[in-house]
Amino acid sequence: MTPDLLQAALYAALLVVIAVPLGLYMARVFSGEATFLAPLERALLAPAGIRGEEGQHWTRYALSLIAFNAAGFLVLFLLLRFQNLLPLNPQGFDGVPAHLAFNTAISFVTNTNWQSYGGETTLSHLSQMVGLTTQNFVSAASGMAVAAAVARGFAGRQVRTIGNFWSDLVRSVLYVLLPLSVLLAIAFVATGMPQTLAASVDATTVEGGRQTLALGPVASQIAIKQLGTNGGGFFNVNSAHPFENPTAISNLLSLLAILALPVAFCFTYGRMVGDRRQGVALFAAMGVMLVLAFVVLYAAERIGNPLHAGLVAPGSGNMEGKDVRFGIIGSALWAVATTAASNGSVNAMHDSLTPLGGLVAMLQMQLGEIVFGGVGVGLTGMLLFVILTVFLAGLMVGRTPEYLGKKIEAREVKLAALTLMVMPIGALALAAIAIVAGAAQGSIQDAGPHGLSELLYAYSSATGNNGSAFAGFNANVPFHNTMLGLAMMLGRFGYIVPILAIAGSLAAKKTAPASAGTFPTHGPVFVVLLVVTILIVGALTFLPVLALGPIAEQVSILAAKTF
Repeated sequence: MTPDLLQAALYAALLVVIAVPLGLYMARVFSGEATFLAPLERALLAPAGIRGEEGQHWTRYALSLIAFNAAGFLVLFLLLRFQNLLPLNPQGFDGVPAHLAFNTAISFVTNTNWQSYGGETTLSHLSQMVGLTTQNFVSAASGMAVAAAVARGFAGRQVRTIGNFWSDLVRSVLYVLLPLSVLLAIAFVATGMPQTLAASVDATTVEGGRQTLALGPVASQIAIKQLGTNGGGFFNVNSAHPFENPTAISNLLSLLAILALPVAFCFTYGRMVGDRRQGVALFAAMGVMLVLAFVVLYAAERIGNPLHAGLVAPGSGNMEGKDVRFGIIGSALWAVATTAASNGSVNAMHDSLTPLGGLVAMLQMQLGEIVFGGVGVGLTGMLLFVILTVFLAGLMVGRTPEYLGKKIEAREVKLAALTLMVMPIGALALAAIAIVAGAAQGSIQDAGPHGLSELLYAYSSATGNNGSAFAGFNANVPFHNTMLGLAMMLGRFGYIVPILAIAGSLAAKKTAPASAGTFPTHGPVFVVLLVVTILIVGALTFLPVLALGPIAEQVSILAAKTF
């Protein structure tokens, strides 16, 4: 166990070492202080008649974002539908069915990357490179743009604008995502990850048989898949595939890439609002919750399944569905990181996690992907909880709630509270409709509580824009492809639009200096209150259904009952 904990500690230390300077660099990028690529920015924006220095009201900012994403959805949908008529299709794949193209296009546009298909058996190289990889960049950049706009709104004083979406989008790609992806892709190729336009290669197995191995431009897609918290794999089994994750080095690089930008955004936010302590407080709250999740999930997997006593070596834990190269610690770190960051990639099968391990992964998504969360949008999701926490603190001390010197009034609280309905509607209401409609029963693999967990995990993952799945759930049917697509849209824009509205509202307000009665939002008391608020909201919302799924399954295992 000691080597495992040392590995986890080393990972955490490396992550912080990377994230702090990266966060401060991104603050310079979004504040307009980094200008070494300004000629290229202007060259990209000028043909569209866009002036990057022209600020936008929050409504115009939101409309620009929605219009851009709608256009991206249409282009990707058509590309998938007609890939059989387009070049770079050495496998000769047919066009993707309409319901699957709809689901996939929404999935990648919303930064979810839910995959109801096997990439190596469904999509051409053109679809993978031009369609999916492009959306991996711009969907992540859209989330980064939102975070930058929100930070400006929270820091602004009596202004009507929160930045320019088009400029933020371009700067996110040029200054951050593209250079980091190039470096990471080169590192991945060095570890043995393929990067080729060849369709496949024939290999001779140890037994002397022949096997055809799918190939393609893997490294370039995996780099942005991890950095952009996209998570969609080139291959069906994602980063459990040896071509997507060849070595322990590629595993570590991927783990660092998954959380690097989400963690960095805490420090970006602190610098952009002019109070680094605020960013550190958010980092502390997210970090505490991430550590708690890791401890529970790792302990559950290390203890293993009591029904396997006498069948496996003592102390080996639950190795079902895990790669022996990475073991329990490597799988646990990845499972916690990928569900905390709305990344969704996997190096082990989450369907094979113990019930409590699966509960941790599921709950992180159900909380709204705010434990660092997706690139940019994870931070904004946490800020919604900050507003609610400040409101509750104001009630307790009998003062008008304030944050960063601005009063939090009814408009902001209502908008923040409205977002609390997003996850229950997407994860619970749509899953319930699937059960009532009879679509759930034919798609689950297992009976009993685990079957419910498979369904619940799928809709929680879609609404949380995560993209991971309990592998036993068959989502590639018209009903689930459609409903999961709707859940992804709700989970993406149901958070983005309210937080932009709050940012616009706060930007127009005056700031008042802190007084003796001001509740500090950067100290340990606030961090604890923030964490407790999040856990209470999550528990009240999802505990009943979790009791019917993973908790009931864990109790059944302890009672030696199987289904």
